Amino acid sequence: MLQAERRIHKVFVTRNTEYHVRRDVCVAVRDRRSGEWLRGHLALRQRVHGGLKFTRAGGILPNLGQPGVGESIFFHAGGRDLVTSPVLSVERPEKRVVSTYPATR
Repeated sequence: MLQAERRIHKVFVTRNTEYHVRRDVCVAVRDRRSGEWLRGHLALRQRVHGGLKFTRAGGILPNLGQPGVGESIFFHAGGRDLVTSPVLSVERPEKRVVSTYPATR
């Protein structure tokens, strides 16, 4: 079994989805309601390019660092960019969860 280093993993939790990221690349996406891994999600294998905060006045504040709580994750996906719903929390995955990540090829 592949030994996974947890400190390089983060989980960005949004309203409906968990984005599991290893060294800024999305390696797994899980539906929060069903707990199922979403093997065909657009974010898979894509780099996190930062966060976006939408203001009440309709503006967008970019963050080129790691997205934080209240910001949407911005993935640049080869011409099909993806912006998530706002991040509710940023967590470290449990070791047992990292070992269940589906293979991404």
